[in-house]
Amino acid sequence: MKTQDRPLQEDDVALADLAAITDWTPIAGPDSDNTGLATIKGIVERVTAVTDWTPWPLRTPDDVGPHSAGWGFTTPRGSTIVVYDAMAFADARNSGWSAFEIGPDDLAEAEAGLDAHWPEHLELTRKHFGEPTYVGDHNDPDFEDAWAPGAAADKRHLAVWVRPGAELRLFSDRPTAEPLTEAVCVNYAVYIN
Repeated sequence: MKTQDRPLQEDDVALADLAAITDWTPIAGPDSDNTGLATIKGIVERVTAVTDWTPWPLRTPDDVGPHSAGWGFTTPRGSTIVVYDAMAFADARNSGWSAFEIGPDDLAEAEAGLDAHWPEHLELTRKHFGEPTYVGDHNDPDFEDAWAPGAAADKRHLAVWVRPGAELRLFSDRPTAEPLTEAVCVNYAVYIN
């Protein structure tokens, strides 16, 4: 198993950008599986109407493939946020702890790494969002369904902050032997209602 442990600077900035949106309702898209140029244009219009985020350039209709369902934005702080009709997440690749190339004998070590790094992610998210509405982990026998049915089915930790029109979920992956989990980290996403 290989690991990387980087400062949480990118996550700190991205969480500040996500927390700045106090109401996600205007960003929510249709509850559908739509893709393509019309979907991307709708996302861009909704996001730019309520934020100061700059969309990735759209030079020609060919920039958007027929299966494209999300689009990226750069915030004034320099974060990259990818937005879909029902979700947004930060593209913070150089932030935090992760494990990869996990082998069958590495699961306990991967779990220990997640447990060790979860508290710092939780505190960082509290800095921007305040106290979570829900916090739980794999030690609770009802954990998988405690927040919502199946919400933690593949998670080791979960914390949720509710905002108008959305929930921010901070979570860690649950390493498994079957199928073998190849990589784990602590991550977060905004689930837009």
